[in-house]
Order: sequence, then structure tokens, then C-alpha cells
Amino acid sequence: MKIKSLLFLFVLLSLMTFAQTKANPDDAAIKKSLTYFANTIKTKQIDQAVNCIYPKFFTVIPKDQMTQLMNMTYNNPFMKIDLQNLQFGNIEKPELINGEYFSIAHYIFTMKCNMSSLNDEMKKQLSTMLTKRYGKNNVKYLPKEGVYLINATMKACAVSKDRKSWKFVVLEKEYKPQLVKVLPKKGIG
Repeated sequence: MKIKSLLFLFVLLSLMTFAQTKANPDDAAIKKSLTYFANTIKTKQIDQAVNCIYPKFFTVIPKDQMTQLMNMTYNNPFMKIDLQNLQFGNIEKPELINGEYFSIAHYIFTMKCNMSSLNDEMKKQLSTMLTKRYGKNNVKYLPKEGVYLINATMKACAVSKDRKSWKFVVLEKEYKPQLVKVLPKKGIG
């Protein structure tokens, strides 16, 4: 009788554990779209990267301004940025709001920033900015290579009408005033 009880308890615990770790069916689609977005940035295909952004975001920041901003950041000859090691954290179950599905996707990547062509004053300013944005423990300077390694823990709102193709808005504190204009409260996180 004890063996049957223990076996039943083991099976019950196994089922509960499996039910909790089972990924929601939208995870793969969100990860695929977010990986594509990151890869377009990595390969400097800025127009394709901008096409991965939630279109309603362009009502608060025009598309051409976003393209220009991304080009200045990722195609800057004075500051070479390379994205590496994209990993996913929690992806929340999508919620249907006004005909669109919204999900918060947590992800992490390493950013390698080569700023060797900048003068010392600009390097100091950028170092301060990076430390403020990503945290002191997430920014490391490698003097031999002249690069910063940044562990960026990020969060994005994924939006879809069909739960297959997802668009994104990176959720950053400095954009909150614009985000509240285009995302439901759920989407801002």
C-alpha cells in the first residue's frame, strides 16, 4: 500500500511539475520574431529592424526618426556595437486587448561596444551613461581590446493580431511617456 501511495504521489508531483514548466504555445513564435529583430540589428539591416517595431509606436516617434536613431546607434563608424548571446527569460502568456495580443518578453544579450576611436572625454561620458543605464555590475571595460562588454537585461512588449507574426516595442524607462500613448497598461508592464 505504501508503494502505491508513493507511486501515486510521484506521478502527481511529476504531472504538476510538467504542467508548470510547459511553455505556452506562443513562446516559439515570439522567440522567433524577437530573434529575427535582434539579428537584423546585429547585421546592420536597420530598415528590416524598424519593420519589426510595433507600427502604432510610430505615431509618437516617427518611423524615419526611429530609423535615423537606430542608424546613428548601430551604424556609427565611431562606435561599433555587436550584439551577442541572445537568451530568453520569461515570456508572459499573451493577453487579447482590443483585437491585439500583448505579451511581455524578457531577454538578455551581451553587447560589445568598441569605442577606441573616441576621445577620452567622450569615452568617459559614454561609460557613465552605460553604467547608469545597465548598472555598474553589468558594464565591464576591457582595456586591451578597448571595448565595453555590457550584459543587457531587457524587456519588450510583443504585439500580434494573429499570434504568429509579432512586432515589438522595447520597454525602457525613458520612453514611458510615449509608451503609455500606444500600449495598454498590460503592455507597459
